[in-house]
Amino acid sequence: NTPIYNYDARGEEELSLQIGDTVHILETYEEWYRGYRLRRKSKKGIFPACYIHLKDATVEGSGHKETVIPTELPLVQEVTTTLREWATIWRDLYVGDKREMFNCVRDMIYDLIEWRSQILSGTLPQDELTELKQKVTSKIDYGNKYLGLDLVVRDKDGNILDPELTSTVSLFRAHEAASKQIEDRIKEEKEQNIDLTRQAKFASTPAFALFVTLKNVVCKIGEDAEVLMSLYDPVESKFISESYLVKWSSSGLVKDIDQLHNLRAVFTDLGSEDVKREKISFVCQIVRVGRMELRDNNTKKLTSGLRRPFGVAVMDVTDIIMGKTDDEDKQHFIPFQPVAGESDFLQAVINKVITAKEVNHKGQGLWVTLKLLPGDIHQIRKEFPHLVDRSTAVARKMGFPEIIMPGDVRNDIYVTLVQGDFDKGSKTTPKNVEVTMSVYDEDGKKLENVIFPGAGDEGINEYKSVIYYQVKQPRWFETIKVAIPIEDVNRSHLRFTFRHRSSQDSKDKSEKIFALSFVKLMRYDGTTLRDGEHDLIVYKAEAKRLEDSSLYLNLPSTKLELEEKGYSTTGKNSHNLGNCTISKDSFQISTLVCSTKLTQNVDLLGLLKWRSNTSLLQQNLRQLMKVDGGEVVKFLQDTLDALFNIMMENSDSDTFDTLVFDALVFIIGLIADRKFQHFNPVLETYIRKHFSATLAYTYVCLSFYKSFLCQIKAPSWTFLSKPVAL
Repeated sequence: NTPIYNYDARGEEELSLQIGDTVHILETYEEWYRGYRLRRKSKKGIFPACYIHLKDATVEGSGHKETVIPTELPLVQEVTTTLREWATIWRDLYVGDKREMFNCVRDMIYDLIEWRSQILSGTLPQDELTELKQKVTSKIDYGNKYLGLDLVVRDKDGNILDPELTSTVSLFRAHEAASKQIEDRIKEEKEQNIDLTRQAKFASTPAFALFVTLKNVVCKIGEDAEVLMSLYDPVESKFISESYLVKWSSSGLVKDIDQLHNLRAVFTDLGSEDVKREKISFVCQIVRVGRMELRDNNTKKLTSGLRRPFGVAVMDVTDIIMGKTDDEDKQHFIPFQPVAGESDFLQAVINKVITAKEVNHKGQGLWVTLKLLPGDIHQIRKEFPHLVDRSTAVARKMGFPEIIMPGDVRNDIYVTLVQGDFDKGSKTTPKNVEVTMSVYDEDGKKLENVIFPGAGDEGINEYKSVIYYQVKQPRWFETIKVAIPIEDVNRSHLRFTFRHRSSQDSKDKSEKIFALSFVKLMRYDGTTLRDGEHDLIVYKAEAKRLEDSSLYLNLPSTKLELEEKGYSTTGKNSHNLGNCTISKDSFQISTLVCSTKLTQNVDLLGLLKWRSNTSLLQQNLRQLMKVDGGEVVKFLQDTLDALFNIMMENSDSDTFDTLVFDALVFIIGLIADRKFQHFNPVLETYIRKHFSATLAYTYVCLSFYKSFLCQIKAPSWTFLSKPVAL
């Protein structure tokens, strides 16, 4: 059994523990153990059970001859023993100022620690585990030779040979073979550095991720809370990533107790564009969930479950993202800044904390560890299974990664509640407006579990905004992900309802929806909702009428649509449209579509859906060459599939052959361009794994012949073997 925390004895009957000690437990009583450390068996004492990690072991002998043998893998035991031995030498190297050897031993120790974690994680497939064992034994043998320690003699599988069971001749031969192997390895490493350095690992991949572990939230909230962590660009004043959501209880612990000591998230899809950013901040928002006012004590008569602003914590992570600092064991304290008042909106507080030289946090804040990992989420799960497994929350970048591999299907719509302006109406003070967002189809059926407030949380049916008390012009700055099945997007719309929330429960129950806004996710031309801000119309009607989608879906949803229909949006008078009245209130949202299947470009959409209107096919093929290259590479697999399908399904005619050939040349030329050259692996993967039009080469060759060789008087098919090879 091994301590997972240091423990200082507070009396003679207690036993001090240090991380790395092995202890033998003799007795247990409630939440305490009694036992001794193997390094000093004579000293027995009691210690807290929560400080100990239990490991299976067998005990041989008794008394002074007693031996505790852990039942873990022999290789793990060997690594543990080796690390302890090397650590003593490493300290002596530091004292002796032998820097080169010190750095070399440090790198070997770090490698062994990481590999040991991977083996203990139990997530590696058998073939990868065998390969990793070989790396571990090679590193141990190399390190022992480098430090002048005894050579460990092994069999061909890397297991230590038992001298009691092995003949002298066999031991000699194994020793000789091992010595030669290590000498060759040292010679090889001197000629070239086999292991990729950290910089080389990051240089070899266009993507990387930030791995975050939330250790603790030290904050006097007094109620349940939501802790939302995300990456933020302070220069552009916008969030870069989705939020990682942790629900915190009023008792000061994570609400889901199963997540205790396992609050991990990986912020993926970061690339060279993010490295070029002037600054990147790690922002944590804390939203209180409970009463309208914390100072109100009569909880029976007060409304509960209201989301209220509480504060933010901000840390500059630019150096970590740039790779200038990397210490995954260091716990960073991020000071907490509470909101000063109702008009202290989220974005303003974030910017205030970023520009402030110091925050008067009074000991309140978050403790986190941060580590930069190379690769996309698939590579990271493979190379760092001890850090990132299936239980680790994945917070994606709000935007596309630099490379979209074939088969990487994504259909996310990010909706940001920006701001609103609401008249107080018959009330004496401004309303406490709560926005509720939900997704409905054209038949008025609510889509379930398609709204995601943050990574690490399950899908919900509706999202309720933060409430600002008696504020006429609230600015929310809250971003939510909507993930709808691709086949349902064309029939779906976002619905926003507005309701005044009262601090008194009796009054709150009588408050009904006073207005509604909506926006369709698909435009009339079949493209998705445009990225950017949308000034939505706020409709007023009876609460029951607002719930009937058939009464508003045929009405304009944005002020831009209203102007296109000839109505003024600046006048003081409200317009009656059917059963709804256009209010003088205003409401703005911002959207960002990240989809590998739904495009915002009409010309590209026409090509991808060419079967729906074949009469426009020639025009769509010509228009493809005018589409922005960034949009084409996002839909590379679907575009290539469409081109080859057009060629194969029209094989009885040569009408489209030349146009398809020109389009293929355009795409290949696009990827050859330096701007998109990182998409070369994507094209190669498509050719190897997804290309299925096996007879297309015939038509490609004919098109090549017609385009470039038509002026040759006596063309020969033998000459065409070159383009076939190409």
